[in-house]
Amino acid sequence: MFAVLANIRKLFLWPVMWLSMLALAACQGTTLSGGGTPGTGARDVSVALLVPRGAADPNEQRLARDLENAARMAVSDLNGVRVDLRIYDTAGNAARAREAALKAVGDGARIIVGPLRADAARAAADAVRRRNVNVLAFSNTPTIAGGNLFILGQSFQNTADRLVDFAVSQGKDRILTVFADTGAGRLGRQAIEQAITGNGAIPAGSVSYGFSQQAVIDAVPRIKRAAEEADANAIFFTANAAGALPLFTQILPEAGLGQDKVQYIGLTRWDTPPQTLELPGVQGGWFALPDPVRSAQFRSRFEAAFGNPPHVLSALAYDGIAAIGALAKEGGRGALSRDGLTQPAGFQGADGVFRFTGDGINERLLAVATVENKRVVVLSPAPTSFGRAGY
Repeated sequence: MFAVLANIRKLFLWPVMWLSMLALAACQGTTLSGGGTPGTGARDVSVALLVPRGAADPNEQRLARDLENAARMAVSDLNGVRVDLRIYDTAGNAARAREAALKAVGDGARIIVGPLRADAARAAADAVRRRNVNVLAFSNTPTIAGGNLFILGQSFQNTADRLVDFAVSQGKDRILTVFADTGAGRLGRQAIEQAITGNGAIPAGSVSYGFSQQAVIDAVPRIKRAAEEADANAIFFTANAAGALPLFTQILPEAGLGQDKVQYIGLTRWDTPPQTLELPGVQGGWFALPDPVRSAQFRSRFEAAFGNPPHVLSALAYDGIAAIGALAKEGGRGALSRDGLTQPAGFQGADGVFRFTGDGINERLLAVATVENKRVVVLSPAPTSFGRAGY
């Protein structure tokens, strides 16, 4: 077993080559035309983009670059709107995010896109609340949303609802939840359990595990016993590929609880990193992902324009600018208000259609996919509208 674990670790070690970062100032303002030019009747809107430039983590530096480039690509796609896009760095921390938000509003920003982390997003939104400026953060943490703070990141609840609804339609309606005993794991468990009750499925209990290799191994007998006692026909995991997912999908079949007995379902993407698709245990499992056709188009355009594949989160910057552009084009003093942002038709983003709910969380129209012969196969395509014509 431990030889196999060593191979799993090796599978996820791959060389990462970082492109050189451009030397950028802490704040950079550029007016970019999205189909409109001065004097043509195009509507103008000043937008601040808060990105983690200056962060110590090289991955966040790469993400900052890709977020900025995705936002610029969105601006270039706009019709009838001229965006004054100004970029502010946060160094990936809350104090700098607060300062950047205040400076952005002082510079005339009518709305803020970003920052990345939940604490930074909360700090930025708190700083500009009295100025009636909304913040569209890249976070997916639902507990920070509300008031003038909206989150662009895909929420656990959105994912769980889509997957449980699909599972019920396939007769996999007795669902056992397996979750990490961490903050994120507990939020995942809550989302799954709400989705089970909200979509007509039957709760088959839950099993937690500690965040260590031995804790995962020790949880396997408890998972098997719980599944058998509740006659579960599906197991919903909160684990991702960087955590316990590879281990669970290897050891559970060895313990007699493979996908010939229960359907594996994942709250996280099972196609990222791509090496995950190589794992024998994930073959046949279900997970949710944004519209793969739209996502592929975005990736292709981004790579052609900027010379590197986009970071998986960079599409969120495109979505934020796309939503702002659509609302600004409609005009009116309340275009970027809470009522405007939460209009029910939603917006066309890089990964498909999405909308903001009244509590500041976003809802995305997702596809359901499986892994088959180490490839992603869509089982249920992403819907193309919320039942009404979108922007």
